Parts: sequence; structure tokens; C-alpha cells
Amino acid sequence: MKLHKPLSITKQVSSRALRRGHDPLMPSVTSVNNERSVLLTLAGIQFSHILDFMIMMPLGPMLMQEFSINTHEFGLLVAAYSFSSAFSGLLGAAFIDRFERKQLLIVMSICFGIATMACGLATSYAALLVFRGLSGVFGGIMGAMVQTMVADIIPFMRRGKANGIISTAFSISTVAGVPLSLWIATHYVWRAPFFLIAVVTAVFLFTANRLLPTIDQHLSIKRSHPFAPMLAVLRDTNHIKALIFSALIIFSSFTVIPYLTVYAVNNVDISQHDIPLVYLAGGAATLITARLIGRWADHAGKVLVYRLVGLAATFPILLITQSGPVSLWVWLLYTTAFFVLVSGRMIPGMTVVISAAQPKLRGTFMSLNSTVQSLAMGLSTTLGGFIVTQNASGVFTGYEYAGYIAVLLNVLAIIFVSKIVMHDRAAVAATTYSES
Repeated sequence: MKLHKPLSITKQVSSRALRRGHDPLMPSVTSVNNERSVLLTLAGIQFSHILDFMIMMPLGPMLMQEFSINTHEFGLLVAAYSFSSAFSGLLGAAFIDRFERKQLLIVMSICFGIATMACGLATSYAALLVFRGLSGVFGGIMGAMVQTMVADIIPFMRRGKANGIISTAFSISTVAGVPLSLWIATHYVWRAPFFLIAVVTAVFLFTANRLLPTIDQHLSIKRSHPFAPMLAVLRDTNHIKALIFSALIIFSSFTVIPYLTVYAVNNVDISQHDIPLVYLAGGAATLITARLIGRWADHAGKVLVYRLVGLAATFPILLITQSGPVSLWVWLLYTTAFFVLVSGRMIPGMTVVISAAQPKLRGTFMSLNSTVQSLAMGLSTTLGGFIVTQNASGVFTGYEYAGYIAVLLNVLAIIFVSKIVMHDRAAVAATTYSES
């Protein structure tokens, strides 16, 4: 009996903790304020590399003129970041669970800041292409680390809300980062936004070093060789399903997103000076809706909310990709709905993906997920570069076909999401049932 008593007490503590939404094996975050500070810091780091990726798309008209490149070459410039992120995610899957989370995130962020600064110093298309690739290498691991740390720290029952907070990185980058960067680029030089991103990265690095907890529980797991965790992830059918679902989400976005600005300027007759308003309006709206969608997903269910938001997203996709010349306010309605719903899918969607991972393999799984997402971004952007072409009069053609592909893949993702098992939900449900 003496041998079983400590085990029984541990089970009782774990069960009660799970019912309250706390996992006793998770790193300690001692208060709601501390948890919020950690999430906001992770969102800030996410903001840095999201803004670095996003800024290339609205800078498209300037870069195409500066370097005398066509849509295909511009597509490669955007895709370079994604393909490099895919490579780094695959490489990271072999070692990401062998290091303490916080220190690895800090090192990757330092390298990312240096590579981004180099983008601003590039003097040729080839140099910019190389430095964008390097930014993607480090940015890809940063993104995987942020999502992994959220899952390590935040219990399943509050993870939708937490992902809503992390998703504000996208909102703030669109409502403030992109418009400010475009204003600087328009009034000064296209290089300036990259210098700004490097400075912002340094600020959040300082904050991360002070506020983020040490996360090293995963280091106690014995691993036979560097690729053992990766093989373990790929042997799990549920992991494969989650990775396919993740790829469908991204592919259904990035056949359209990279060419939104150049299409708006050349086909919809929106002035380049008005483009910041597109991101300002869309970002302001998502800043509000992201957290609402996160809370809604926690209460109504991640799968249900994903399907409803994903279905609604088909309408702005079709409106944007088939629009002719319209007034600015009509275009703002289209693009704001696009930002809210297309990015809004990611909140319940990523919660499903994160929760599909076995906890002991979460870092490796999220690194592979980063690879899959980045590869999907790169392939869809490259595909879009072949579909969307510019004729002799400067008008872009084929954008509607990119929209059709996006809608088709979006519908497949809506159907596919129910095939994924969320481990954390199952653990909470089992604990609640056993105590009832």
C-alpha cells in the first residue's frame, strides 16, 4: 500500500489540475498576468518574422521596378523565404527537442535580425534573393518555436484563446507594421522597412530574455539518434493527417495573397499610396476578431469553428480574385473580409494541429509542421507566379484561376479537419469522465 499511495496522490493532483485547465507537467506560469506577458512576448517575436515575410508582397510594385523583374521572378523572391523556412524546419526537426526552448528561440532570433538587416543592404536581385533565403531559414525555426512554446505552456482548454493572442501578431503587422513600413518605403527608400524589422526584433529579444520561462522538461527523454524523433513523428498516422491539413490551409491562402497588391494597383485601379489603408483596415479588424474567434473556438469547439470560418472565407477569396476596377471603399470591404476570415481560420486550425501532436514529440512535430507550411507557401506562391501573368498593357491575368484553386483546397481542408485526433482534448475528456 505504501508503494501505491504516492502514485494515487499524483493521479488525483493531475486529474484536478486537468479539470481546472492546468497540466502539472507544464512549465510553471505563476499568474494570469505572467501567462499573458509570456504570450504577448511570443506574439511580439511572431510579429517580427511575420512582418518580414509580409512586407515583400506590398513592396512588389517597387521591387519589380527597382530590379526590372517580372511576376515569376517576384514570386521566387517571395517563395525564397518559404522554401528556406521549409528546409530549416526539416533540419530543425532533427535537433529542436534537444535544446532548451528559450535559448534556442533567442539564438535563432539574433540570426534572423542579422539576415533581415542584410536584406536592406542588398544591391542586386540575386543578393536580395540569397538574404531572403537566410531570413527564411531562421524565421521558420522561430515560428515553430513560438507555436511549440504555446503548446508547452498553455493547457488545451485555454489554447484557442492563447492562439488568438499569438494571432494578433498578424493583426498588428497588418494594422501597424505593414502600413508604417510602406509609408517609410514610399517616402524614403524600399530598404528602410528591413532596418525597422531588425530593430523591432532586437527589442523583443531583450523582452524575451527577461520574461520567457525556461522550458526543458522534454530534455529528459532519451533519444537514440538525431532523426529518431522525426521518424517517430512520421510513423504516427494522426501526425500525417495534421500535416496534410496544415498544408491545405496554407496552400489555399498563398495562391492568392502574394499577388493581392500588384493586382489591386494594376487591375482594380487602387493607388500605391492607398495600399497602406488596405492593411490598416484589415489589420484593425483582425485585431478585434482574432481574439473573439479564439474564445469562440474554446467554447464551441475547434473543428466546428474552423469549418464555419473556413466556409465564410470562400466568399472574399472569390470577390477579390474576380474583381475589376472598383472604388477604394468597396475594395476595402473585400480585403478586410479576406483578412478577417482567411487569417481567422488559422486560429482554430492551428489549435487543432498543435493538439494533434504527442506531447513528448511536440517540438519535432511543430518543426516539421513549419517545414510543411513553408513548403506549401513556396509552392503555392510559385504556382501563382505562373498562373498570374502581366500582359503588355500592364494588366494582370489569370488571378481568377488562382482563386478557384484556393477555394477548392479550402473546401478540402474543411472536410479533412474532422479526421484529426486532438490528444490534449482526449486527455481532458478522459480525466473528466473518470472523476464523474
